[in-house]
Amino acid sequence: MLSSLGNKHLAHSAIRNCTSFFSWISASVVFITIIANSSVSFGQSAIRPPNYDESAVPKYDLPNVLAGKDGKVITAINQWSEHRKYLLELLAENEYGSMPTDLVDIEVEKFDDGPAILQDKEEPGIRRRQFVITLKRNGKFVKIDMLLWTPNGSFEQVNCFVGLNFRGNQSTTDDPKVRLTSSWCDARNPGVVNNHATEASRASQGERWPIREIVRAGYGVATAHYGDIDPDFDDGFENGVHALFPEYRCTETTPERWGAIAAWAWGLSRLVDVLTKTDGISPNGMMVLGHSRLGKTALWAGANDERFKIVISNNSGCGGAALSKRCFGESVARINTSFPHWFNRNFRRFNDREDGMPFDQHQLVAAIAPRPVYISSASKDLWADPLGELLSGYHAAPAYSLFGLSGGLPSNLPAVNQSIGETIGYHLREGEHDLMSSDWQYFIQFAKRHGL
Repeated sequence: MLSSLGNKHLAHSAIRNCTSFFSWISASVVFITIIANSSVSFGQSAIRPPNYDESAVPKYDLPNVLAGKDGKVITAINQWSEHRKYLLELLAENEYGSMPTDLVDIEVEKFDDGPAILQDKEEPGIRRRQFVITLKRNGKFVKIDMLLWTPNGSFEQVNCFVGLNFRGNQSTTDDPKVRLTSSWCDARNPGVVNNHATEASRASQGERWPIREIVRAGYGVATAHYGDIDPDFDDGFENGVHALFPEYRCTETTPERWGAIAAWAWGLSRLVDVLTKTDGISPNGMMVLGHSRLGKTALWAGANDERFKIVISNNSGCGGAALSKRCFGESVARINTSFPHWFNRNFRRFNDREDGMPFDQHQLVAAIAPRPVYISSASKDLWADPLGELLSGYHAAPAYSLFGLSGGLPSNLPAVNQSIGETIGYHLREGEHDLMSSDWQYFIQFAKRHGL
């Protein structure tokens, strides 16, 4: 197992191009270069090269999303609650890790409240608020900066999109009033020096957060830096919210405990704890979304926390919406080797043996039922397996049928740039692995179609 040195880790984007080189620096400062499209040996094991050929997808069997541990299929709504619990325990045990149920003390301080300033222009119709949320337990604490945008002057409660960002709140907007993150940041991101953000990082991912369009559509949008919750490098689960729960640490003797994705999901629920008590926000209108690894996070957060009335996953790929058993694009072995801290240790048992998995990602989508879920892919993002993402939604449909709801997805990819589906929505955007304003247009349409 390779470990990171200090705060350096492999970026997800670096492995998307199968001709790219991957690098780690070990504690002994040994530099190892890996070519993604070759078979790579780690000790006695080897990671198979990625497959991008549909004809090479192996035959696979998927568990019925309504079948329990004993194989019996539930047939009534009153059986769903217990069955959903089974699905969540199955996924927690084998993939994401069990999250703590212990309560933490939450302190909230609003340190900013004023009109948005976008593209050097004050927007009196958009209200910007910033909060510092302090999570405390057993003498330890973690601070999360939450940025919230809502329509200004509205006396109505608005529904709210909630999602984490990759580079700090300042990276989502050019508003100069948004506080620069002081948390760990990926050193290879623009405007980051020694793993700390500088002013040059402001608005570096503003295109992913079209604030003006979202708020003018009548919604709130809240975001926080995922590094505030848990830094994204393999440190043995010593930092972030993991440090609040040392007895829940994932180790060789406790391989079922939570990884980073579960920690980020847990953090999203703490944001909801605050948002549901914030003026102008509808406590019954929470919608979670995320892109890439944070798309995986959004699915796990939404599956576990029923306060999220809509769950949106964008380009979430392996460990997200994509079926692992298809062995297409990023594999279980590759993701566990590149990012050993994202999942629990039990997930490593399925490295290059997806056929032995007693579960797959369609059960994750099904666990969200009967709440609407939306899955989006990008046509050139083969690493995330767009067809596999669609098929998870397709095979999750029986859980929705139990409630008399239609998933509405086909088993073949649709044309690009059109939204399809009913309670389970999907679109295939033309282009690369990214979150774009055009994706947001589909998300907003889906929310309105489902009464939010």
